[in-house]
Amino acid sequence: MYAKTASHPLATKGRNHFPPERRPPLIYRLLADEEGEPVAQGELARDRKLALVEAALFAADEPLPLRRLAAVAGLADASEARRLVRKLQSFYNKDGTAFQVEELAGGFQLLTRPEYHPWLVRLRRTGNELRLSPAAREALAIVAYRQPIMRAAIEAIRGVQCGELLRLLMEKGLVRIAGRHDSLGRPVLYGTTKKFLQVFGLKSLRDLPQAEQLRPPADGAGKST
Repeated sequence: MYAKTASHPLATKGRNHFPPERRPPLIYRLLADEEGEPVAQGELARDRKLALVEAALFAADEPLPLRRLAAVAGLADASEARRLVRKLQSFYNKDGTAFQVEELAGGFQLLTRPEYHPWLVRLRRTGNELRLSPAAREALAIVAYRQPIMRAAIEAIRGVQCGELLRLLMEKGLVRIAGRHDSLGRPVLYGTTKKFLQVFGLKSLRDLPQAEQLRPPADGAGKST
């Protein structure tokens, strides 16, 4: 028979057995139960729930819908998740951090502020940045404003064939097949994707600029007389 090995001293002691003047090791603090949760202190301190929301937003690589955020952070419902997100947004606005929480594509995402982009882009020179030709941007704009739309309708507006452009936009994840038209042959209908909203910083398609905003100013507009 094998002799029993003695347990490690730390395995038989709780964190309360440490001398009062000595802080428990990190592993004890990480494994502490919720009863020993420290009380948040300071104006911008995060309590456990807010810290979990912040951690979830940090870890996610795409916008998190409120229901998903509530499930990940163990919150009661989407209403509590929204309240905590708003609180986190106010914290970021107060402490001058480089981060912000933006509402995009039906969810919330932790992003760096636009003014830091010229420096941060140096870290991501991989050649994978989204670049679209003027023709591709034109086709994408038509899909965005007229969706769901048939290829024939896009080509009628542009005056040229756009099959390759639509294929390219689908490969980049900006355009998707949104259904089929009821006309003869049931041609494919195209629409934009969730990634399209993310790339262009839109909460929903309702945030697309209106036609009046896209028109160039009239001659002489804005000039002093």
